[in-house]
Amino acid sequence: MTKQNNYKKTLIACYLGFVTQAISANFAPLLFLTFKNTYGITLEKIAMIPMVFYLTQLFVDYAATEFADKLGYRICVVASQVLSAFGIAFMCILPEIMPTPFSGILISVILYAIGSGLIEVLVSPIVEACPFENKSGMMSLLHSFYCWGAMGVILGSTLFFTIFGINNWKILTLIWAIIPLYNAFNFIKCPIDRLPDSDESMGIRQLFQMPLFCLMILLMVCSGASEACMAQWASAFTESALGVSKTVGDLAGPCLFAMFMGISRMLYGKFSEKLDLIKVMLSCGILCTVCYLLASLSTLPILGLIGCALCGSAVGIMWPGSISISSQNCPRGGTAMFAFLALAGDLGAMISPAMVGSLAERAGGNLKIGLFVATVFPIVLVFGLLLLKKKSHTTATT
Repeated sequence: MTKQNNYKKTLIACYLGFVTQAISANFAPLLFLTFKNTYGITLEKIAMIPMVFYLTQLFVDYAATEFADKLGYRICVVASQVLSAFGIAFMCILPEIMPTPFSGILISVILYAIGSGLIEVLVSPIVEACPFENKSGMMSLLHSFYCWGAMGVILGSTLFFTIFGINNWKILTLIWAIIPLYNAFNFIKCPIDRLPDSDESMGIRQLFQMPLFCLMILLMVCSGASEACMAQWASAFTESALGVSKTVGDLAGPCLFAMFMGISRMLYGKFSEKLDLIKVMLSCGILCTVCYLLASLSTLPILGLIGCALCGSAVGIMWPGSISISSQNCPRGGTAMFAFLALAGDLGAMISPAMVGSLAERAGGNLKIGLFVATVFPIVLVFGLLLLKKKSHTTATT
């Protein structure tokens, strides 16, 4: 019983790890116009910030396959929190002392993006290695904390700026940096087990020789793409559906999406033992397809908003569910498996919103065209899950 209680400390640290990742991904975009007005940075340069963030995270996802097992989970995950804390804090310091403010911001972004990438790769295997039952439920609940973190950052920042003014953004930046710094001590003290040792784990070549693993990579790309496409364009739907200002749209759209995504992950975490994960993901994939079609083809703006919100609940299970299925079918996958799954998900999340924007631009600014084409991601996910279900049924009967 005491051992289980000790590992609850590990879970709390992992939950806060995803809250840290939510701060890293969602706080800086709230300051884009402030950066423009304060430092005179062009919007073209500001658009590079999320690209640098995701490219750095992709690089870390890949590099972690080489060093995470050698250095150990504890060193790497503590480093993730320290780098995140310093990266976030430096965002209000380096622009003032560097030759150009933009270079100071980019250095800060790279630091907390490295931390975010390490969190993405390490937290899932740390939870997978804990001596708990119902791992798929645990994984879903774990990933829900990214959603709650995103909502907390957006709502908390808005409340702070409303009360104290946007000019005090540096104070809030330092406040957000306290969370990963505090969590670094949590990871120092909590028990951390490892997945199978490197001599027992499958190598990268062995993993990619498995057709099932390649299928899981495809599912992760589609999961990341399905989630990111709608999440990135959520505010645009809110603006058009309700006729509100961009500020309100930026709040209501992403918050609605994150809230429904968090709720779906919590519900699955609670009832997962009674549910078939592949069937749940199939249902979510179909619902996601319907939501994309509703958002892109509906002539009523309010239906677009409903499609956007419900899409959050549909995509909520996809990312953690794909990780859980991979763990069940590749128990010797080790850290390399989790790293490549994270890389695949991040790749889908990075490419798909840009694809939607590019297609919308070519269609004369018609966002619905881009989102209609993006329906391909949940459709491919559904077919991939049907193939996986067929393989699982064949294996069970033989």
